[in-house]
Amino acid sequence: MENLASDNTIWYVLAVVGLIYLVILFRNKKVTKRRKSRKFMDGKRQHERDN
Repeated sequence: MENLASDNTIWYVLAVVGLIYLVILFRNKKVTKRRKSRKFMDGKRQHERDN
């Protein structure tokens, strides 16, 4: 029984680590999109100012 419990614990730990990895991955994608859109808008404003 003790061996079975430790095997389950390993799977729980791996699942939690995987979820944390996915959360960080999606947050980084959102930040990258936000930065790209901000750069795009800055370029538009700069273009309007020059004309």
